[in-house]
Amino acid sequence: QVQLVESGGGLVQPGGSLRLSCAASGSIFSINTMGWFRQAPGKQRELVAGITSRGRTNYADSVKGRFTISRDNAKNTVYLQMNSLKPEDTAVYYCNADLFDKSVRRGAYWGQGTQVTVSS
Repeated sequence: QVQLVESGGGLVQPGGSLRLSCAASGSIFSINTMGWFRQAPGKQRELVAGITSRGRTNYADSVKGRFTISRDNAKNTVYLQMNSLKPEDTAVYYCNADLFDKSVRRGAYWGQGTQVTVSS
């Protein structure tokens, strides 16, 4: 069984910063891409940023230049550094991992979500 556990959400003022973390644990053989998605009330879940096992990254246009995704492969952990936060960044942020478990079955796994609220 595989688990993804997120941390680091909270309430921050516009212009502030937050750092999200997501640690994958359990029956993991290898992790391919890891990423962050978000879902605001009344909207569809959208990709925020992704990172491959070799460190190649991609970002949604709305967060380019403000957010940075990184990962520690030894810890099976992905991070999202969010700077210059705006009210429109308010959402539940979900971690995602595309991985092979120890039975060499490939699957996509999700964290439980962490709330980020940007408000004065």
